Amino acid sequence: MDRRSFLSGAVTVAALAPATAEATEPPALRGAIDGTARGLTPDLPNNQSRLFQALLQEAAAANRPLFLPPGRYVVSNIVLPSSTRLLGIAGATRLVFAGDGHMLTADKADLIVLDGVAIDGGGLPLADYVEGLVHLAGCPVVRIANCEITASTRSGMALDRCGGRVEGNTITQARQAGIRAIESTGLTVAGNDIVDCGNGGVLVWRWSAGEDGTIVSGNRIARIGAEDGGTGENGNGVNAFRAHGVIVSGNHISDCAFTAVRANAANNVQITGNTCLRSGEVAIFSEFGFSGALIANNIIERAANGISVANFDHGGRLAVVANNIVRDLVTEGPYPTDDQGFGVGISVEADVAVSGNVIDGAPRFGLVLGWGPYLRDVSATGNVIRDSSVGIAVSVVEGAGAAMISDNLISGADRGAIVGMRWSEPASGDLALSGAEDFPNVTVSRNRA
Repeated sequence: MDRRSFLSGAVTVAALAPATAEATEPPALRGAIDGTARGLTPDLPNNQSRLFQALLQEAAAANRPLFLPPGRYVVSNIVLPSSTRLLGIAGATRLVFAGDGHMLTADKADLIVLDGVAIDGGGLPLADYVEGLVHLAGCPVVRIANCEITASTRSGMALDRCGGRVEGNTITQARQAGIRAIESTGLTVAGNDIVDCGNGGVLVWRWSAGEDGTIVSGNRIARIGAEDGGTGENGNGVNAFRAHGVIVSGNHISDCAFTAVRANAANNVQITGNTCLRSGEVAIFSEFGFSGALIANNIIERAANGISVANFDHGGRLAVVANNIVRDLVTEGPYPTDDQGFGVGISVEADVAVSGNVIDGAPRFGLVLGWGPYLRDVSATGNVIRDSSVGIAVSVVEGAGAAMISDNLISGADRGAIVGMRWSEPASGDLALSGAEDFPNVTVSRNRA
């Protein structure tokens, strides 16, 4: 037999040979315990929590995954042990909350993997001792992927002192936040869809200020309400609070009651490359006692205010605001307006470089530099401002610090291209034309109005 004939025959035999179970089984499921083979029954209306808990314990002890075939499984009060690997078929495997307690929790578990499982809270009340439908605490390695979490009466996920990745999930109809992460230890939240949540999208909080380093990237966040009211503590797409070193990048955030991205007392935050549509208050906010914020390359449309870097009176300072597009702002917000009002493109206060931004259609002010005496070392250069009532408003009250305004292009400013302000009242004519020498804290040069 020649070599060609031999190889042809070998291929034919291989093609006709029956495949082994191991060869046809997806690699992720090899070695898994099949829940239905061990007594779990899909679509049974009865509560199967006791057997489900026992199988989780058995699989974790053997360092094996537990696989749930397609179907609906009614469970509650499940404690995930260390080395939990719970696998399902995305869109087909569904855990339904039976009520009376909690759904899924873990405490100090070294590894938690949830993949391809829908977790349905059914709108049933959760116990006071949990903050979410999935509540994990002190878990250094968390991997939650391809899951659907819906109808929680608290948050969808609550992650306390956890690290790892939450990726590619869909979280809907959480009464509080989609994801609530507190005191994180190297957490990435990426590529999730988080929609129709009552008070927040992704919350990155710390009880006391400190390094956090959470990355929130590539998520789609939409229709975030403020059901519990307030003036900004609720209603935010992404909220970093006292968490330093957080990166918020490449997210698509729309229709938030207050803010698309809000950083409160968060140092060294990076807010870059986000699309922020129809924010009810300020689209991007860095506020209160922060030091260091990079806000760059974002697109903002139809917010009440575009970007605010505020609260020098509380120590807020040090930022770069660059290369953003802010357009088509509105003049109505979620509460009665203050003196500055809504319809402001970008406002900053202390130790800030504002450069290369394009502001198109800010009805009140394009740029606001300082507020009363709260102005120090601000540079506004190379910005394009179109169709604002006032192009650039700069504070000239007693005690205001230095502002340099140069090389900006301003058009359609019917109340002045550059105007000195005493709080909310004009204190000068158009400084782009003349009179800047009357205000020693302001340098105006080479602008085109």
